[in-house]
Amino acid sequence: MNMTDDHPLGLLVRKLESMGPVTGDERRAILDLPASVRVFPPRYDIFHEGDRLSQCCVVLNGWLWCHRSLSSGKRQIISLHMAGDLPDLQGLELPAIDYSLGTITESTVSFTPCERLLETAATHPRIAKALWQFLVGDAVVIREWMLSLGRRSALEHLAHLLCEICVRQHSLKMVHDCRCELPFSQQDTADILGLTNVHVNRMARILKQRGLITLDDKMLFIHNWQNLVRLCEFDASYLEPKLKFASMLRCTQENGPLHLDRQVQSC
Repeated sequence: MNMTDDHPLGLLVRKLESMGPVTGDERRAILDLPASVRVFPPRYDIFHEGDRLSQCCVVLNGWLWCHRSLSSGKRQIISLHMAGDLPDLQGLELPAIDYSLGTITESTVSFTPCERLLETAATHPRIAKALWQFLVGDAVVIREWMLSLGRRSALEHLAHLLCEICVRQHSLKMVHDCRCELPFSQQDTADILGLTNVHVNRMARILKQRGLITLDDKMLFIHNWQNLVRLCEFDASYLEPKLKFASMLRCTQENGPLHLDRQVQSC
């Protein structure tokens, strides 16, 4: 058994390895960091907007999201996080975090003191570079979400979100028989898309009527992947930094539409 398999930071080591070769010294530097593991229930805020960040986390299992809210209570979900993600990395140097991090499902998270991670990065330039690449990967996804918020129609925006969720889960072997988990409510989806609950419901019905998808009991069923991709001009290349971590996914661009492996192509 590899020494990283049962270590709380083993997933972080494997994520670093997905970015390039990792030396024995770099591996030991990560595994020597103090780490504690906690399991959180669904719908639990791990930290809140305005908190000072002292621990940074690696998602080991489950779904998390980052969100911000107005004084009126209106919420915008700004990112989704799954196994291998470091959702609070961008808050390392902030005096106070400017968003909240919460669980969607029951989630297992590993925590390491921010100060110790920064010290390790300062003495290991390639670890620092990898952490920077993780931040760049998150920024690329945020820019794609901004494009959807500003320029895609409501129907295209929902279709694009569903494509992204499917691809990210597929890379972690979480897609089976053209279906995958969609563990949030219609209101949560509205808070991602910046739409009303009613509008999201209407767009989901249109996608279903076109024979593209079915949403049922927090599950997403893909009936026609190619047409869903074509509708929203989905190009998975913006997810590449995240997908390097899970090399099971195989993407190519042929004649425009995205092609995944046989399982998703058959949908």
